[in-house]
Amino acid sequence: MPVASPETTRAALSALATDLACVVVFAAIGRRSHAEGLDLTGIASTAWPFVTGAAAGWVLSLGWRRPYALLPTGVAVWVCTIVIGMLLRKLTDAGTAPAFIVVASISTAVLLLGWRAGVHFMTRR
Repeated sequence: MPVASPETTRAALSALATDLACVVVFAAIGRRSHAEGLDLTGIASTAWPFVTGAAAGWVLSLGWRRPYALLPTGVAVWVCTIVIGMLLRKLTDAGTAPAFIVVASISTAVLLLGWRAGVHFMTRR
């Protein structure tokens, strides 16, 4: 089995950290817009289902192979973030109103796919 180069490892860890930061930002913005506390515990309680979904997306898409790719990595991470995040919220009696699902889907698409599109655009110039 080939060993990943330091550059490949750094790129994968950077992309994973960016995805997780995007999910935490999404949770923090959501809490702020609903006048909920922005303390670490509150943000973590809102973010964990979506962080779990994003991590699953990384595993399912083998994201470390193409960490900056919109397809398959970005789309898989985004879809898993929403689907698994909402399922976990439902299982824990957190809100999953249709309007929330729509807003969360759009917001996380902009965040998780947007930074990858930006990288793609910047590296193509």
